[in-house]
Amino acid sequence: MTSKPADIQLNPLTPDDLEAVIAIDSASSGTSRRGYFEKRLVAATERPQDYVFVGLSVGGTLVGFAFAGVVSGAFGQSGASASLDAIGVSPDHAMQGYGHKLLAEVEAVLKRKGVTTLASQIDWPQQPVLGFMAHAGFALAPRLILVRSTAEIPPELEEEEEPAELDYSSPVGDPGNALSRDRIPVRSMKAEDLAKIVSIDAANTGTKRRDYYTRKQYETLEQSGVQVSLVAEEDGYPVGFIMARVDFGEFGRAGTEAVMDSIGVDPGFHGKGIGRALMARLMGNLGSLRVETVRTEVAWTDTRLTDYFAGVGFAPAQRIALTKTL
Repeated sequence: MTSKPADIQLNPLTPDDLEAVIAIDSASSGTSRRGYFEKRLVAATERPQDYVFVGLSVGGTLVGFAFAGVVSGAFGQSGASASLDAIGVSPDHAMQGYGHKLLAEVEAVLKRKGVTTLASQIDWPQQPVLGFMAHAGFALAPRLILVRSTAEIPPELEEEEEPAELDYSSPVGDPGNALSRDRIPVRSMKAEDLAKIVSIDAANTGTKRRDYYTRKQYETLEQSGVQVSLVAEEDGYPVGFIMARVDFGEFGRAGTEAVMDSIGVDPGFHGKGIGRALMARLMGNLGSLRVETVRTEVAWTDTRLTDYFAGVGFAPAQRIALTKTL
């Protein structure tokens, strides 16, 4: 039976809604993603300007939710945009239009925040979800979603012309001798690296994106299940970085997967294998944590990046990127 309009309420989610959100998601997906939702609700409380968390209640009981995060570009993107990370409705209240009500509320809030584009990702086999997104006005985005296992980067893919250096990076977590060939010092990222990260990115893109990297650093250092973001150094000076996080179930995907958001190398140090050293260290660390895959996305027209990712073992994922203009 369809509920009367007066019975339906749309409100921001609060920490008190956590158990209900987990129960709704578990009933739909068959997997509990407690860690994922705990971190997202904490983030919404600490940085409400960057997130939209909406709950739909019927007769005072939460029966649906939607999460979106505001972003301002990745791998050279610019402009106000947001990502729809999760949306769910209790199976007992399916087929009543609640998903569309949740999405409409998310879009209304995002518009008030000045966001003009909403993106998401869907696994190819999820036909019912694809149908919902298409009906809601989403279309294919001009972006490629790439994935790679956390297996060691083969020696033939590494730079070989570099002079030998001492390996100052920690051997903890190395799978066997996978990183014994590293010649570039790589360490964990710290909060104080932000200014240099912004500078390196600006030197490559021509745009200073401090707000974007402030948000991304917060996500990777504070929200990630494990801290895996890295910085490469030359004589103690940061010359490259890679930002990644370990999520448990983003975009409805069950299992442990790392998401790589950004990578950058100081233009003065291009061609020295710094990007590959960062990637090799990331794969080694993630492999030791039993993370199976790493996901990233890139504009399909950015042949420089697609060639780089192909060269270190990435391939197209069975997943599609979607976008909607608000």
